[in-house]
Amino acid sequence: MTQLTEPPLTTAGRPAWRHVSVSAVVAGLVAVAISYAGPLLVVLGAAQRAGLDPGQTASWVWAISVGSGIICVSMSLVTRQPVVVAWSVPGAALLITTLGDYAYSDAIGAFIVTGVLTVVLGVTGWFGRLMRALPRPIMAGVLAGVLLPFVLDAAGASAEAPIVAGGLVLAYVLGRRFLPRYAVLVALAAGVTLAFATGTTTAPHLSAGLTVPLWTTPTFDLQAIIGISLPLLIVTMAGQNGPGLAMMHSNGYAANDRLLLGAAGAGSVLFAPFGAHSINLAAITAGICCGREAHEDPARRYVAGISCGVFFVAFGFAGQNIVELLGAVPEQLVTAAAGVALIGALQGALTDVVTADAAAVGAVRVPTNGGRRGAAGLEAGVVTLAVTASGLTVAGIAAPFWGFLAGALVYLVLSVTARRRGA
Repeated sequence: MTQLTEPPLTTAGRPAWRHVSVSAVVAGLVAVAISYAGPLLVVLGAAQRAGLDPGQTASWVWAISVGSGIICVSMSLVTRQPVVVAWSVPGAALLITTLGDYAYSDAIGAFIVTGVLTVVLGVTGWFGRLMRALPRPIMAGVLAGVLLPFVLDAAGASAEAPIVAGGLVLAYVLGRRFLPRYAVLVALAAGVTLAFATGTTTAPHLSAGLTVPLWTTPTFDLQAIIGISLPLLIVTMAGQNGPGLAMMHSNGYAANDRLLLGAAGAGSVLFAPFGAHSINLAAITAGICCGREAHEDPARRYVAGISCGVFFVAFGFAGQNIVELLGAVPEQLVTAAAGVALIGALQGALTDVVTADAAAVGAVRVPTNGGRRGAAGLEAGVVTLAVTASGLTVAGIAAPFWGFLAGALVYLVLSVTARRRGA
């Protein structure tokens, strides 16, 4: 288990520009590219299903991009840690089936309620205390379950497009061998070059205009709050903020949950009238900025968080053009790039699932098959991973929540059983 540290003292009081590195800037760019390549499409799907007009949709993209970018930059500078926030992907998936059932202004009001509740859970420390009370393998299991499908999809993409996607994966392996800090950049460059060489790219339809945000005055409806706010809060906290904190912890950063969740919730409230459904700690792309690909020195990885924020703000004003550009390259290239970029993060999460010291996480020793001693936290972590990776969706709530719930239940049952046997 990676030891948690306070914000690195080696960077204190020094200007951020002195710690800028190509690998950290690229890590921020890759994180943003992955956010636009996949998660943004979920948002666009929700907007389409809800019947939003192009102006409202563009404003939604602007709000989640610019809001996320401002928090990334400010929190990374304040904490000197690679803080990456983004929009709630399971939350957007939830909205695909629910947003169209309510007036848009009522949905905006529900988004504000979710943000306020996030602030309360964050600044009071209630959510942080809950996370610390649970064994690390459970949260690591949620994180690993979220990341694993992306890495597995890279293998499938390589089979579908062996030259482009397979070449990208091979370039990443070679990059890890000869240029480990720039392996992701090498892989992306190789993938784009191969895509052009094989003629698998298309011409994007770009425009010179910038995205203009639209204000929607919120209204508050009890049914919308029950139907949107509460489910959105649950899937965002369990599926994004929890794994986001786990991601930072697994990479050695003692994240201030009160500060970070409070900032994310405040950002959600401020940008909700422009369409932002939820701004939260990133679980997937954070692994790119927190891991070794950003920089070998953990004290200098915060630059990746700043870079991510800057690109978010810039791309937010050209959101439609970014979508066009990402649509111009083969889907398999984006899938493979996401997979190789997240290998390091998955490795860290899996390590925490299977090797976290039971005493350190408060796990109760229980008997396992063969008479050997195991840890309740370990078994709960494996169950959490399996349920989360399954993609299970029940009542519109995505798999990370159910994986978290299943792991917590297994841990509770095994802990109680062990205590009774020991009594």
